[in-house]
Amino acid sequence: MTTEVQQYGSSPPLPPDEGYWEALLQEGEAATEGETARKDALWDGFDYVDGDPDQFGKQKPHGGSQADWEQVQQVFDADTTIELRIVGHNRGGLLVEWNSLRGFVPASQLVDFPSPNDAVQRRRDALADRVGQSVKLRVIELDREQNRLILSERAAQVQPGTRATVLNTIDEGDVCSGNVTNLCDFGVFVDLGGLEGLIHISELSWGRVGHPKDILERGDEIEVFVMSVDQDQGRVALSLKRLHPDPWQTVEERYYVDQVVEGVITNVVDFGAFACIEEGLEGLIHVSELAEGHFLHPRNVVQEGDHVKARILNIDGRARRLGLSLRR
Repeated sequence: MTTEVQQYGSSPPLPPDEGYWEALLQEGEAATEGETARKDALWDGFDYVDGDPDQFGKQKPHGGSQADWEQVQQVFDADTTIELRIVGHNRGGLLVEWNSLRGFVPASQLVDFPSPNDAVQRRRDALADRVGQSVKLRVIELDREQNRLILSERAAQVQPGTRATVLNTIDEGDVCSGNVTNLCDFGVFVDLGGLEGLIHISELSWGRVGHPKDILERGDEIEVFVMSVDQDQGRVALSLKRLHPDPWQTVEERYYVDQVVEGVITNVVDFGAFACIEEGLEGLIHVSELAEGHFLHPRNVVQEGDHVKARILNIDGRARRLGLSLRR
Protein backbone atom coordinates (compact mmCIF):
# COMPACT_ATOMS: atom_id res chain seq x y z
CA MET A 1 0.00 0.00 0.00
CA THR A 2 1.03 3.60 -0.37
CA THR A 3 2.59 5.27 2.62
CA GLU A 4 0.92 8.56 3.51
CA VAL A 5 3.08 10.92 5.50
CA GLN A 6 2.31 14.20 7.22
CA GLN A 7 4.18 16.16 9.84
CA TYR A 8 2.65 15.89 13.31
CA GLY A 9 3.23 18.47 15.98
CA SER A 10 6.36 20.40 16.84
CA SER A 11 7.56 18.63 19.98
CA PRO A 12 10.04 15.77 19.45
CA PRO A 13 8.83 12.25 20.28
CA LEU A 14 10.27 10.39 23.21
CA PRO A 15 12.86 7.82 22.10
CA PRO A 16 11.72 4.20 22.40
CA ASP A 17 13.42 2.00 24.92
CA GLU A 18 15.67 -0.73 23.53
CA GLY A 19 13.37 -3.13 25.32
CA TYR A 20 10.90 -2.60 22.48
CA TRP A 21 13.08 -4.61 20.19
CA GLU A 22 14.33 -7.06 22.79
CA ALA A 23 10.69 -7.97 23.29
CA LEU A 24 10.62 -9.22 19.72
CA LEU A 25 12.95 -12.01 20.75
CA GLN A 26 11.94 -12.47 24.37
CA GLU A 27 10.33 -15.86 23.88
CA GLY A 28 13.03 -17.12 21.56
CA GLU A 29 15.75 -16.14 23.97
CA ALA A 30 14.23 -17.65 27.09
CA ALA A 31 15.77 -21.04 27.85
CA THR A 32 13.47 -22.06 30.69
CA GLU A 33 11.08 -20.31 33.06
CA GLY A 34 12.91 -18.49 35.82
CA GLU A 35 16.34 -18.92 34.26
CA THR A 36 18.40 -15.82 33.62
CA ALA A 37 18.87 -15.27 29.90
CA ARG A 38 22.44 -15.50 28.67
CA LYS A 39 24.08 -13.97 25.66
CA ASP A 40 23.81 -17.24 23.72
CA ALA A 41 20.32 -18.09 24.97
CA LEU A 42 18.90 -17.53 21.48
CA TRP A 43 19.87 -21.11 20.69
CA ASP A 44 18.57 -22.69 23.89
CA GLY A 45 15.29 -24.55 24.16
CA PHE A 46 14.97 -25.66 20.52
CA ASP A 47 13.50 -29.02 19.54
CA TYR A 48 15.85 -30.53 16.96
CA VAL A 49 14.84 -33.21 14.50
CA ASP A 50 18.11 -33.99 12.76
CA GLY A 51 21.02 -35.77 14.40
CA ASP A 52 22.02 -35.80 18.03
CA PRO A 53 20.76 -32.67 19.85
CA ASP A 54 23.89 -32.68 21.99
CA GLN A 55 26.13 -32.66 18.94
CA PHE A 56 23.99 -29.99 17.33
CA GLY A 57 24.10 -27.97 20.51
CA LYS A 58 27.89 -27.78 20.42
CA GLN A 59 27.59 -25.37 17.54
CA LYS A 60 25.61 -22.82 19.57
CA PRO A 61 28.46 -20.63 20.81
CA HIS A 62 30.43 -20.45 17.57
CA GLY A 63 29.85 -17.50 15.28
CA GLY A 64 30.07 -19.15 11.86
CA SER A 65 32.63 -18.60 9.12
CA GLN A 66 33.71 -15.19 7.94
CA ALA A 67 32.67 -16.05 4.39
CA ASP A 68 29.12 -16.87 5.50
CA TRP A 69 28.86 -13.64 7.49
CA GLU A 70 30.05 -11.68 4.46
CA GLN A 71 27.52 -13.45 2.29
CA VAL A 72 24.60 -12.74 4.62
CA GLN A 73 25.75 -9.10 4.89
CA GLN A 74 25.57 -8.79 1.10
CA VAL A 75 22.06 -10.22 1.08
CA PHE A 76 21.05 -7.84 3.87
CA ASP A 77 22.52 -4.80 2.10
CA ALA A 78 20.88 -5.76 -1.21
CA ASP A 79 17.53 -6.34 0.54
CA THR A 80 17.04 -9.59 -1.36
CA THR A 81 15.41 -12.83 -0.21
CA ILE A 82 16.84 -16.27 0.42
CA GLU A 83 15.39 -19.75 0.87
CA LEU A 84 16.54 -21.62 3.96
CA ARG A 85 15.70 -24.92 5.62
CA ILE A 86 13.94 -24.99 9.00
CA VAL A 87 15.85 -27.25 11.40
CA GLY A 88 14.19 -26.60 14.76
CA HIS A 89 11.70 -24.61 16.78
CA ASN A 90 10.88 -23.38 20.25
CA ARG A 91 7.85 -21.56 21.66
CA GLY A 92 9.09 -18.28 20.17
CA GLY A 93 9.84 -19.21 16.58
CA LEU A 94 11.89 -21.23 14.11
CA LEU A 95 15.57 -22.01 13.73
CA VAL A 96 17.02 -22.04 10.21
CA GLU A 97 20.43 -22.99 8.78
CA TRP A 98 22.60 -20.82 6.57
CA ASN A 99 25.70 -22.95 5.98
CA SER A 100 27.69 -22.47 9.21
CA LEU A 101 25.25 -19.87 10.57
CA ARG A 102 22.04 -20.31 12.53
CA GLY A 103 19.21 -17.85 12.06
CA PHE A 104 16.06 -17.22 14.06
CA VAL A 105 12.60 -16.47 12.63
CA PRO A 106 10.29 -15.10 15.38
CA ALA A 107 6.76 -16.46 15.28
CA SER A 108 5.55 -12.89 14.89
CA GLN A 109 7.35 -12.76 11.52
CA LEU A 110 5.67 -15.84 10.03
CA VAL A 111 2.95 -15.77 7.38
CA ASP A 112 -0.43 -17.38 8.19
CA PHE A 113 0.61 -18.15 11.76
CA PRO A 114 -2.14 -18.69 14.38
CA SER A 115 -3.22 -15.52 16.14
CA PRO A 116 -2.70 -14.84 19.88
CA ASN A 117 -6.35 -15.85 20.37
CA ASP A 118 -5.53 -19.43 19.40
CA ALA A 119 -4.51 -22.06 21.92
CA VAL A 120 -0.85 -22.26 22.90
CA GLN A 121 -0.66 -25.89 21.79
CA ARG A 122 -1.98 -25.02 18.34
CA ARG A 123 0.71 -22.37 17.96
CA ARG A 124 3.42 -24.82 19.06
CA ASP A 125 2.07 -27.47 16.68
CA ALA A 126 2.13 -24.96 13.83
CA LEU A 127 5.82 -24.33 14.50
CA ALA A 128 6.63 -28.05 14.79
CA ASP A 129 4.84 -28.81 11.50
CA ARG A 130 7.17 -26.48 9.61
CA VAL A 131 10.39 -28.18 10.72
CA GLY A 132 12.08 -29.76 7.70
CA GLN A 133 10.46 -27.37 5.23
CA SER A 134 12.19 -24.63 3.24
CA VAL A 135 11.02 -21.05 3.60
CA LYS A 136 11.61 -17.82 1.71
CA LEU A 137 13.04 -15.20 4.09
CA ARG A 138 14.48 -11.71 4.28
CA VAL A 139 17.13 -10.65 6.82
CA ILE A 140 15.73 -8.00 9.16
CA GLU A 141 18.50 -7.87 11.78
CA LEU A 142 22.17 -8.72 11.58
CA ASP A 143 24.76 -8.44 14.37
CA ARG A 144 27.91 -10.52 14.01
CA GLU A 145 29.33 -9.47 17.38
CA GLN A 146 26.24 -10.82 19.11
CA ASN A 147 26.03 -13.87 16.80
CA ARG A 148 22.55 -12.65 15.94
CA LEU A 149 20.80 -13.32 12.65
CA ILE A 150 17.06 -12.56 12.58
CA LEU A 151 14.92 -13.25 9.52
CA SER A 152 11.32 -12.69 8.49
CA GLU A 153 8.94 -14.57 6.22
CA ARG A 154 6.51 -11.67 6.10
CA ALA A 155 9.21 -9.20 5.05
CA ALA A 156 10.06 -11.52 2.15
CA GLN A 157 6.64 -10.86 0.61
CA VAL A 158 7.59 -7.40 -0.69
CA GLN A 159 9.76 -6.42 -3.63
CA PRO A 160 13.52 -5.77 -3.12
CA GLY A 161 14.27 -2.15 -2.26
CA THR A 162 10.76 -1.45 -0.96
CA ARG A 163 11.85 -1.40 2.67
CA ALA A 164 14.68 1.04 1.93
CA THR A 165 12.28 3.32 0.06
CA VAL A 166 9.91 3.45 3.03
CA LEU A 167 12.80 4.06 5.45
CA ASN A 168 13.94 7.03 3.37
CA THR A 169 10.42 8.41 3.16
CA ILE A 170 9.40 8.59 6.81
CA ASP A 171 10.91 10.63 9.64
CA GLU A 172 10.48 10.94 13.38
CA GLY A 173 7.36 12.90 14.16
CA ASP A 174 5.48 11.86 11.01
CA VAL A 175 2.03 10.33 10.96
CA CYS A 176 1.73 7.38 8.58
CA SER A 177 -1.10 5.12 7.51
CA GLY A 178 -0.66 1.37 7.63
CA ASN A 179 -2.30 -2.02 8.06
CA VAL A 180 -2.11 -4.19 11.17
CA THR A 181 -0.36 -7.43 10.18
CA ASN A 182 0.18 -9.17 13.50
CA LEU A 183 -0.60 -8.88 17.21
CA CYS A 184 1.70 -10.26 19.91
CA ASP A 185 1.81 -10.10 23.68
CA PHE A 186 4.31 -7.25 23.50
CA GLY A 187 2.78 -5.15 20.74
CA VAL A 188 1.45 -4.73 17.21
CA PHE A 189 3.18 -4.89 13.84
CA VAL A 190 2.01 -2.43 11.20
CA ASP A 191 2.80 -2.62 7.48
CA LEU A 192 3.78 0.85 6.31
CA GLY A 193 3.87 -0.14 2.65
CA GLY A 194 6.62 -2.77 2.48
CA LEU A 195 8.24 -2.19 5.86
CA GLU A 196 6.78 -3.18 9.22
CA GLY A 197 6.93 -0.95 12.25
CA LEU A 198 6.25 -1.96 15.83
CA ILE A 199 3.80 -0.39 18.26
CA HIS A 200 4.91 -1.54 21.69
CA ILE A 201 2.00 -2.39 23.99
CA SER A 202 2.86 0.62 26.17
CA GLU A 203 2.31 2.89 23.13
CA LEU A 204 -1.17 1.64 22.25
CA SER A 205 -3.12 3.70 24.76
CA TRP A 206 -2.63 6.17 27.60
CA GLY A 207 -4.69 3.75 29.65
CA ARG A 208 -4.24 0.15 30.75
CA VAL A 209 -4.02 -2.44 27.95
CA GLY A 210 -4.32 -6.10 28.87
CA HIS A 211 -3.46 -7.35 25.37
CA PRO A 212 -3.11 -5.64 21.97
CA LYS A 213 -6.08 -7.65 20.68
CA ASP A 214 -8.25 -5.56 23.02
CA ILE A 215 -7.40 -2.51 20.92
CA LEU A 216 -6.76 -3.70 17.35
CA GLU A 217 -7.33 -6.61 14.98
CA ARG A 218 -5.38 -7.99 12.05
CA GLY A 219 -6.26 -6.10 8.88
CA ASP A 220 -7.18 -2.86 10.63
CA GLU A 221 -6.11 0.24 8.71
CA ILE A 222 -4.80 2.80 11.18
CA GLU A 223 -2.77 5.97 11.47
CA VAL A 224 0.36 5.82 13.62
CA PHE A 225 2.85 8.29 15.02
CA VAL A 226 6.51 7.63 14.12
CA MET A 227 8.61 7.69 17.28
CA SER A 228 11.95 6.75 15.74
CA VAL A 229 13.53 5.43 12.55
CA ASP A 230 16.68 3.29 12.67
CA GLN A 231 18.11 3.24 9.16
CA ASP A 232 20.88 0.75 9.99
CA GLN A 233 18.62 -1.89 11.54
CA GLY A 234 15.52 -1.09 9.49
CA ARG A 235 13.48 -0.49 12.65
CA VAL A 236 10.55 1.87 12.96
CA ALA A 237 9.05 2.47 16.39
CA LEU A 238 5.43 3.57 16.23
CA SER A 239 2.82 4.88 18.63
CA LEU A 240 -0.95 4.99 18.60
CA LYS A 241 -1.50 6.88 21.83
CA ARG A 242 0.66 9.86 20.80
CA LEU A 243 -1.92 10.81 18.20
CA HIS A 244 -4.01 11.96 21.16
CA PRO A 245 -3.19 14.32 24.05
CA ASP A 246 -1.99 12.81 27.31
CA PRO A 247 -5.01 13.18 29.61
CA TRP A 248 -2.76 13.51 32.66
CA GLN A 249 -1.31 16.77 31.37
CA THR A 250 -4.64 18.57 31.79
CA VAL A 251 -6.27 16.48 34.52
CA GLU A 252 -5.98 19.25 37.13
CA GLU A 253 -7.70 21.70 34.75
CA ARG A 254 -10.65 19.42 34.08
CA TYR A 255 -11.26 17.85 37.49
CA TYR A 256 -11.25 19.12 41.07
CA VAL A 257 -11.13 17.71 44.60
CA ASP A 258 -14.55 16.66 46.01
CA GLN A 259 -15.96 16.30 42.50
CA VAL A 260 -18.17 13.22 42.02
CA VAL A 261 -17.29 11.31 38.84
CA GLU A 262 -18.50 8.13 37.15
CA GLY A 263 -16.08 5.35 36.30
CA VAL A 264 -15.59 1.68 35.54
CA ILE A 265 -13.59 -0.66 37.78
CA THR A 266 -10.63 -1.93 35.73
CA ASN A 267 -8.58 -3.84 38.30
CA VAL A 268 -9.07 -5.11 41.85
CA VAL A 269 -6.02 -5.75 44.05
CA ASP A 270 -5.33 -6.43 47.70
CA PHE A 271 -4.90 -2.75 48.57
CA GLY A 272 -7.91 -1.45 46.67
CA ALA A 273 -9.35 -1.01 43.19
CA PHE A 274 -8.63 1.07 40.09
CA ALA A 275 -11.40 2.94 38.29
CA CYS A 276 -11.20 4.47 34.82
CA ILE A 277 -13.02 7.80 34.63
CA GLU A 278 -12.01 8.50 31.03
CA GLU A 279 -9.76 6.83 28.46
CA GLY A 280 -6.21 6.84 29.80
CA LEU A 281 -7.19 8.22 33.20
CA GLU A 282 -7.41 5.78 36.11
CA GLY A 283 -7.75 6.55 39.79
CA LEU A 284 -7.07 4.42 42.84
CA ILE A 285 -9.77 3.67 45.38
CA HIS A 286 -7.75 2.62 48.41
CA VAL A 287 -9.15 -0.27 50.42
CA SER A 288 -9.92 2.16 53.25
CA GLU A 289 -12.12 4.19 50.85
CA LEU A 290 -14.13 1.33 49.36
CA ALA A 291 -16.86 0.92 51.98
CA GLU A 292 -17.79 1.29 55.62
CA GLY A 293 -17.24 -1.62 57.98
CA HIS A 294 -15.08 -4.70 57.62
CA PHE A 295 -14.71 -6.92 54.56
CA LEU A 296 -12.21 -9.65 53.73
CA HIS A 297 -11.09 -8.41 50.31
CA PRO A 298 -11.86 -5.51 47.94
CA ARG A 299 -13.51 -8.07 45.62
CA ASN A 300 -16.24 -8.40 48.21
CA VAL A 301 -17.12 -4.79 47.42
CA VAL A 302 -16.40 -4.29 43.70
CA GLN A 303 -15.59 -6.39 40.63
CA GLU A 304 -13.91 -5.58 37.31
CA GLY A 305 -16.48 -4.01 35.00
CA ASP A 306 -18.60 -2.48 37.75
CA HIS A 307 -19.86 1.05 37.06
CA VAL A 308 -19.37 3.27 40.10
CA LYS A 309 -19.70 6.84 41.28
CA ALA A 310 -16.69 8.10 43.22
CA ARG A 311 -15.53 11.28 44.89
CA ILE A 312 -12.12 12.72 43.99
CA LEU A 313 -9.85 12.93 47.05
CA ASN A 314 -6.64 14.22 45.45
CA ILE A 315 -5.16 14.95 42.03
CA ASP A 316 -1.49 14.95 41.02
CA GLY A 317 -1.06 15.21 37.26
CA ARG A 318 2.74 15.25 37.36
CA ALA A 319 2.87 12.02 39.37
CA ARG A 320 -0.06 10.61 37.33
CA ARG A 321 -2.03 9.86 40.47
CA LEU A 322 -5.71 10.28 41.23
CA GLY A 323 -7.26 9.32 44.58
CA LEU A 324 -10.91 8.28 44.66
CA SER A 325 -13.42 7.24 47.30
CA LEU A 326 -16.64 5.26 47.26
CA ARG A 327 -17.14 5.62 50.99
CA ARG A 328 -17.48 9.41 51.15
